[in-house]
Formats: sequence, structure tokens, C-alpha cells
Amino acid sequence: MTEQLRLMAVHAHPDDESSKGAATMAKYVSEGVDVLVATCTGGERGSVLNPKLQGDPYIEEHIHEVRAKEMDEARQILGVKQAWLGFVDSGLPEGDPLPPLPEGCFALQDVDEAAGALVKLIRSFRPHVMTTYDENGGYPHPDHIMTHKISMLAFEAAGDPSRYPEAGEPWAPLKLYYNQGFNRDRTLALHEALLARGLESPYGDWLERWEKMDRPERQITTYVPCGDFFEIRDKALLAHATQIDPDGFWFHVPMDLQKEVWPTEDYELAKSRVPTSLPESDLFAGVGEAG
Repeated sequence: MTEQLRLMAVHAHPDDESSKGAATMAKYVSEGVDVLVATCTGGERGSVLNPKLQGDPYIEEHIHEVRAKEMDEARQILGVKQAWLGFVDSGLPEGDPLPPLPEGCFALQDVDEAAGALVKLIRSFRPHVMTTYDENGGYPHPDHIMTHKISMLAFEAAGDPSRYPEAGEPWAPLKLYYNQGFNRDRTLALHEALLARGLESPYGDWLERWEKMDRPERQITTYVPCGDFFEIRDKALLAHATQIDPDGFWFHVPMDLQKEVWPTEDYELAKSRVPTSLPESDLFAGVGEAG
């Protein structure tokens, strides 16, 4: 295509963009692609997960502002644009039975109404490709599941002039992907490589839980080679200091091993309006053939 390619990544909270598809985005930015992260909520109800920052009264009182500042730092590291959709974090309910979700939160919004904000952003930015979460949310956080719902609706509605007429000129993105970076094959490959090196693996419990789950494996269709951008991904992740322990799980796998064993970020093609030949190595495969 002669025009600049555009990618929109739709995420639930600040920090999701750095843990899911960040190296892919940095790779495409380096190639001249215009990349926009759409962040559905402000992460206001997220817990402080970094033990070094827990109990800080300023952070606890100003978590919304702190997470916004972290997002801005991560955005600059990745080289992407970023927009807030303005919804309020639903929190992750815990207990048995689960408590009700907070009034007014993202997950309790009317899906048709909430999708309107994303439709407006799609029509303004005009992405050729979108990424989001699958119907399980990647993991069953209510905001991740809601992100899936509004992404699916907005992908279909944005190009329809009869839908959301107040949201701008219609634009139909050409492809929609689900982030599937935490797939079983990748996890098993890294686990076995760590053990072969005589190192401790953080994935043993994950794999045991997978064995007990009665859920079919997702079909990975697209493997984007982006190992050269893993360091940028990690730097962006660390920018979300309240959410990430620099000594924690995310950083237990040596970088050289990651690049050797699994140098891609992985996706599931959910919808396409252009010809596809699977598996792919490029989210924009077929886009130049559109029209």
C-alpha cells in the first residue's frame, strides 16, 4: 500500500499494552507503521502489585494519576500513540460467592453504548488492523471480557454508515486479531528450555493448571518475529512500576533464551476482510491486496 499502515491495539488497563503485544508494536513502529493503543479504563481499581511500592500513601491515594503517568512513560518507550476511552476500572472480584461489580464500572456498561466510544476512535484513526482479546478475555477479568465485546461490535459497526452516525465518517478495519501470547506451546517450550539449562522454571504451575482445564487450545494463526524488540517490551513493562515487580515472574527467563526458543509474539486471526494464507508472520499480510 502507498499510504501509511495503521495498527490499533485495544486494551483493558494501562500495563496490558506492555504485557501483550508490546514487542510487536515496537517492531511495527520501527518500520514506519502508525500505532495507537486504545486503553478502555484508567486502572483505578488495580492493586499495587510491586511489593516495593505497597503501602505508599501517595500512590494509594492517587493511583489513577500514578497509573496515567506510568502509561505515558510506557507509550514513549514503545513509540506509540495512546488514547483513553474513559471507562472506570471494574476491579477483579474475589471470593465465593463473588461480590457484585462496582456501580458504574466498565464491565456493567451497555455494550452498544460503550462500543460507540471505540467506533469513534476507529473512525478517527482509521486502522487497517486491530488487536484485542478473545471471548475469555485472555483471562477472565471482567474488563478484559468487556474489551472483547466492544472490540467485536466496533470492528463490525465502524464501517457501517447506519451505525453510530454521530461518530464520524465510516471506516472498516481489514483484520482483527486476538492476542494469544500466553499460549501453551510457547509456555511449554520455554519451560523445557529452562529445565534443560538447569534453571528453575516459573511455568510449572501454569502447565499443571492447563492440564486440568477442559478448554480447547486456541488456534494460533500468526507468529510475528519481534525478538529484537523484547528489551523494549520489558522496559515498557517496567514503566508500570506499581504493577510490575522488577524481581518478579516476568523477568525469570533469560533474554537470550527467549530469543532463541520463542522469538515471536503470537496471535489468532479472528476476522479478515482481505485474502489470508495461514499461518502468517505479519499482521498486515493481505492488507495491500484490499480494494
